[in-house]
Parts: sequence; structure tokens; C-alpha cells
Amino acid sequence: MGDTYPVVKVAAVQAASVFLDREGSTEKACRLIREAGGNGARVIAFPESFIPAHPVWYHHHPATSAIANRLAVELFKNSIEIPGPETAALCAAAREANAYVVIGVCEKIPQTLGTMFNTQLYIGADGAIIRKHQKIMPTGGERLVHMGGFGDTFGAFPTEFGPMSGLICGENSNPLAVFALTAEGTRIHTMSWPCYLGRAPLGNRVAVDSQAFAQMSKAFVVSACGVIDQGMIDRLELDAGEKKLLGEPGRCGGSVIVAPNSRIIAGPLGAEEGILYAECDIETGIQMKLRHDFAGHYNRPDIFQLHVNNARPRIYDIHGTRQPETLPDAQRVALESHLGPGKHDEADQACVLPSKMKKLAQ
Repeated sequence: MGDTYPVVKVAAVQAASVFLDREGSTEKACRLIREAGGNGARVIAFPESFIPAHPVWYHHHPATSAIANRLAVELFKNSIEIPGPETAALCAAAREANAYVVIGVCEKIPQTLGTMFNTQLYIGADGAIIRKHQKIMPTGGERLVHMGGFGDTFGAFPTEFGPMSGLICGENSNPLAVFALTAEGTRIHTMSWPCYLGRAPLGNRVAVDSQAFAQMSKAFVVSACGVIDQGMIDRLELDAGEKKLLGEPGRCGGSVIVAPNSRIIAGPLGAEEGILYAECDIETGIQMKLRHDFAGHYNRPDIFQLHVNNARPRIYDIHGTRQPETLPDAQRVALESHLGPGKHDEADQACVLPSKMKKLAQ
């Protein structure tokens, strides 16, 4: 009988964030997860920074302008912690949908101010967080608000269908990243894209990168794009020319699903919101890898090698244990006599700080 491989229904969610509204974007994501799961999707992909928004204002406003600074502060205030209330809601929706969910979020370090990451969150069909991926190199204006991630969040992750993977926007054309995920055996790859790329049409770039990744990895590729809505345009405070630019055909949207033979099997969508579906027969990957397995028989490890560093550097670390200085018992008794009855705590503090003991003893 031999091995059998599943047919997996996947979904690419193309939708607009509730712009810079963490709670509103989370509620919308949960609703879309339930909708896609109700339609049979087992893998559901979302756009880049869907919660709460992508920092698109840097396409239109100087980095140090008042509006850019104001929106950047709002981005931080509406970013999420992992784990946190928003991830709990997303996990509950994934469990209800019985689907793996890949969603773009703006992540902040818990209990800190100012540092954010452009992150993909991976949630299992059981409703548990599998892992996250922090974009390794922010692009353009992202660098003003996002820190680059490290190798500890890079790589494929396990699912019941075999290894899956994800990358964010421009990472999907990084040849080293593509090869690394190919070497880790990814079978379904998710791409998270923003709602637009400044003045460059989004759809063409998405199609090129999706088909190229499929050709090299022999994986199915699920590309989810954001779209522009009126609420975002109003918050960006654009002039008439910029508003017209964002309304041009091809400016946003373009979600696609691509097979391992690099053919588009669903999409592309236009500028509208919607959910794109496709049935992915994992066995197709076998047929294609028998021709070109770039991490196996169709490569030369004696010539080409790639090394990936999965360690996370530490900017601050503490070594050893801080030990308080103590006084001999005779000196402690003398100090307690000087301070008077009921002053044991002050005596202990003075013993740890000899300079204070000297002051008290004067």
C-alpha cells in the first residue's frame, strides 16, 4: 500500500486591518478564521501586520513629521504581546476552526516601551501557539518602528501535514532564506504581504515571488495580501494626489495560491476583501522533487553549503549571584544595642551597607 499524503484545503485571507485598532483587528481576524474554517480550510494565512496595521504612513510623510510620530506611537500602543489577550482570542478561534493559522502582527516586548517586531504568529489546530517568526530585516519605513528578528525564530514548523513555513513580504525573495526552508522540507509555505508597496503595484510582485518560491522549494505557496479601506485613508491624512494613487487598479490586493509546479491554482484577487481557497494535494510535491530536489539529489553539498545561526544574542545579561555583605555576630549585637530595641530590620540593612552603619554609629 505504501505511504499516503493528504489533500489540504488552504485559505488566503485578503482583508484590511481595523487601522491601528488592536481589539477591532483581533475581532475581525477571529471572525475570518471562523469563516474560513467553516468552509473547510485547514491552513489559514493572513496579511502582514494585520494586527493592528502596517506602518504605511512612511510612504507619504517624513519620518520626523508630527503625524508620522503620532501614528508610530499609536502603533506601539496597539501592538500585542505574545502571549496575551489577543493571542488567546486567536488561539480560541483556531481551535474552533480546527485550522492552522498564520497571522501577521506587530509585536512588542512585554513590559517595555518602544521596541517592536514585525511578526508572523503560528497557531496550531489545537489552539496552541506553535511559534512565532520575527522578520529578520525590516524594509524601508519599517526600520523606523521595527527591530529585526534573529535566527531563533526562523525556520519551518511541524504540522499534521508535514513541515510548514512562513516569511514576511521581502523575505520571500531572500535566496538564502528560501533555500533554508527548502532544506527543512517545507510543504506549505505562507507569505504575508502588506496592503500596498508605496508606488509599486503589489499584485505583480506577489505573483513573481510566490511562483519563484514554489519553483525552488516544490511547496504549495499561500500568499495573503492586505487591502486599503477608507478608514485607513482617513487616518493617513493624504492629499488629493495620494488618495488618487491609492485608488489605482493593482495598487493593493493580489492574493494567490501556487502549486509546487509554480502554476497559480487560485487567484489573484483584485482590490476587494475576500478569502481565496484551494485544495493542495501534497503528493504533487513528490512529482516535482523527483525532478528537482534542491536540498537533495539536485544539488552539490561538496560545492554549496548554507549555515544558519539559530542563537539569539543577548544585549544584557547578569552573571553570578549578588551576595550581601554581613558583619560578624559581635558587631551586629553592638549595632543593635546602638539602634535600640525593635530595630532588627535597620540593623540588617546597615550590616549590608557598611557606609550606613558608620553613619548610624556616629
